[in-house]
Amino acid sequence: MQESIKYLVLVGDGMGDYPLDSLSGLTPLQAAKTPNMDYIATHGRMGLVHTIPEGKEAGSDIANLNILGYDPNVYHTGRAPLEAANMGIELGDDDVAYRCNLVRLDFGSGAEIIMEDYAGGHISSEVAEPIVKKLEDTFGDEMTHFYPGVSYRHSMVWTKGRVDLPSVPPHDMLGQRVDQYLNEATFSRLDELIRGSWPLFASFKQENPDLLANSIWLWGQGKAPNLPKFKDKYGLSGGVISAVDLLKGIGVYAGLKPIDVPGATGYLDTNYEGKVEYTLANLEIMDFLYLHVEAPDEAAHSGDVDLKIKAIEQFDSLVVGPVLEGMRRYDHFRILLITDHYTPIPERTH
Repeated sequence: MQESIKYLVLVGDGMGDYPLDSLSGLTPLQAAKTPNMDYIATHGRMGLVHTIPEGKEAGSDIANLNILGYDPNVYHTGRAPLEAANMGIELGDDDVAYRCNLVRLDFGSGAEIIMEDYAGGHISSEVAEPIVKKLEDTFGDEMTHFYPGVSYRHSMVWTKGRVDLPSVPPHDMLGQRVDQYLNEATFSRLDELIRGSWPLFASFKQENPDLLANSIWLWGQGKAPNLPKFKDKYGLSGGVISAVDLLKGIGVYAGLKPIDVPGATGYLDTNYEGKVEYTLANLEIMDFLYLHVEAPDEAAHSGDVDLKIKAIEQFDSLVVGPVLEGMRRYDHFRILLITDHYTPIPERTH
């Protein structure tokens, strides 16, 4: 009996970029030392793909659904319900899930409010969890609930809530005014919750002077999608390894196993070695694995070109290289190396 083929997708989130003057016209991916990705490029097949369909936002939810073979025009209902799925949140027909970022706002002078940091200083999960639990204690009721996630990424579910409000990703608004989205007449409940969180953060700041987050931000709303199972579409069983709930949540709806790796953070301090170890171990019992690394995207959002190059080089040396070596145990395998979207340093957004 012929050995089955093993399939592995390696996603370096946000690795794409523009040529930069500071790099003599190279992109960060071109400037980085990437011998293992270079090996794949020279020994494999190269191609171009539109990960973001025409007219769709350049988000990781859209792109990764598309890479996995789920047309976002058909299956995408919003980012937040995908994240909620991996958090064990079951959405009813009347439930609208919202992504709840812990952010830092600059209140400036007068009514002007600036989005200073979409990630609240990359707050740790340990510091964030009691804040989200306090949000639930303060604002939770039969219609509204808050759920803790990872780092600055959390969820809010609004039963019979509005799904038609403008969705404003905070990483798209860095350095820009956001007070126009805090309007009681237009945004009602969202405005009430965001403004209501400010004294709560001020209280936590007294206990933790190093706390940078000072507000929540609600966005990416949607209802539960209906995805056909990956095995039914492609005849493959498999799993998803990622530090972020979004990717594992896509896996939940697609019937792929979300695989938790201890120490996976979604940043440059993530457990790269653990991701490789869990990838190779699970491919022993699975046909397909989707391995996602968030760090290049996070570095690009910060606008730090050196940090982005470092993240790309870590992805190459600590993930791509060891995975290539580990896959040699199989006679038949396929690896797809891809990025989901551009996160250009000059723009600091997707």
